Amino acid sequence: MRLILLGAPGAGKGTVAKMLTAIDGSVQISTGDILRAAVKEGTDLGKEAQGYMSRGELVPDALIMGIMGERLLEDDCQSGFLLDGFPRTIPQAEALKELLTKLNIELDGVVNLNVPRDVILDRLTTRRTCEDCGAIYNVKSNPPKVEGVCDKCGGKVVQRDDETEEAISKRLDVFNEQTAPLVGFYEKEGMLWDINATSSDEVVAVIKEKLGIA
Repeated sequence: MRLILLGAPGAGKGTVAKMLTAIDGSVQISTGDILRAAVKEGTDLGKEAQGYMSRGELVPDALIMGIMGERLLEDDCQSGFLLDGFPRTIPQAEALKELLTKLNIELDGVVNLNVPRDVILDRLTTRRTCEDCGAIYNVKSNPPKVEGVCDKCGGKVVQRDDETEEAISKRLDVFNEQTAPLVGFYEKEGMLWDINATSSDEVVAVIKEKLGIA
């Protein structure tokens, strides 16, 4: 499967992506991951990206597209890929369309995970993360066995600064301003699958049905 996953922070893109990759060996690709990998491998584009990142500047779209182009040609993408949270803006979506045409890659669809704002706020403000291993907990549905201590590595479990109610409201406002227009873009392209995403299992079931996967 070759899909783009759209959705606000906390809509469950990461969870859905992990469930989908388990079905057919597709790889989950996020811009953060490919930028970090390119920097680590010391590729020319990676070195260029590192310059921007170390200055605290945004990596330009042209550079991101170059790194994305290299990533999509790697062997593990032959089974398929899920673009998680990318593109974020209309110019990125247009550049991605050009890139995929150039690489002769066809998308199966663009999945928009539709989750009400109050559900997202509740999900993210109750989320806690281990500082050491990154394990994720939820104070309501999946708390650590000992409060504040990670079950896996014994590290400190904290609420991230960007997951307070105020920070999340800001992130959702930015998302609505920049990224929500992508829904209209892909709707016009005839590629959008708008899915009510309060349950990840249901989302995966709908996607499997659309792709004809038993």
